[in-house]
Amino acid sequence: MSIVAAFFDDAFPPKSKFSVDDIPDLTGKIAIVTGSSAGIGVETVKALLIHNAKVYMANRSEAKTAPIIQKLKEETGKEAIFLKLDLSNLRQVKQAAAEYLSKENELHMLFNNAGVMVPPIENITSDGYDLQFGTNVLGHFLFTTQLLPVLLSAARTTGKPSRVINTSSNAHRIAKTIEFETLKDGPKRLKKSPSNLYAQSKLGNILFANELARRYGDQGIVSTSLHPGLLRTELQRDMSKTQMRLFGWTFQPAEKGALTQLWAGTMPETEAYNGKYLSAWARVSQPNAASQDTVLAKNLWDWLEDQVAQL
Repeated sequence: MSIVAAFFDDAFPPKSKFSVDDIPDLTGKIAIVTGSSAGIGVETVKALLIHNAKVYMANRSEAKTAPIIQKLKEETGKEAIFLKLDLSNLRQVKQAAAEYLSKENELHMLFNNAGVMVPPIENITSDGYDLQFGTNVLGHFLFTTQLLPVLLSAARTTGKPSRVINTSSNAHRIAKTIEFETLKDGPKRLKKSPSNLYAQSKLGNILFANELARRYGDQGIVSTSLHPGLLRTELQRDMSKTQMRLFGWTFQPAEKGALTQLWAGTMPETEAYNGKYLSAWARVSQPNAASQDTVLAKNLWDWLEDQVAQL
């Protein structure tokens, strides 16, 4: 499928056959949703609470998250739990995982939902990485791998796979490979546009998800990646007026964007979708060729491991 054809397929997907009402009872299940202080993250948390899951909202700001927790409690009768997570700071990511591990022995659903899109080029993480790749890919890699013990424990205890759901984007189609020399701050990174760096990070999400599927699928983890749809959320805060004029008319409400990741994380049929790429609204789709490159995926995993080895 060409980039243009894929864009129109993503912009105008068929009506979903899945709704949040289809989610089974999640009593006894624990979920973490990163980036859940706005947009599809909040909608994901709400649906999980309605269906009786215990939900940790992993966000940077407790002050911003607290009123959302209260609002969700009023709407659902269930109270989510705040977990401080700053994906742009690797040591803090490790602390967040340690905090969770000190409280829980299992994790059934990990929604790697947080993301940064087209910030100013000068923005980098506290560790010196490109802000988009450092947050969208490296931070989530560290968080996920630190939580592997409880993901695997949940799979052993329940006899059902634990789910890791990685939110990517149709923007990944623009990226042809991972240019490793652009992942840290430096002259080569500064020659790239924020849009190209975003696309590269979204390709990274799929490659990571696929490699996680290959390494841990036989141990009880189902790892998927997805394009949630073209959505109207806070993610567009750094988009230019030109970009908004070009694409803004296609954006859908945030609650629709939660459908695909909720489907991936909760439904019995998606237990068989390890390593699959999903798209709006709740369907299997085909990502670009680069995302299926197993050598590139292994090289990325090795690079990610190297970055966090000394923490």
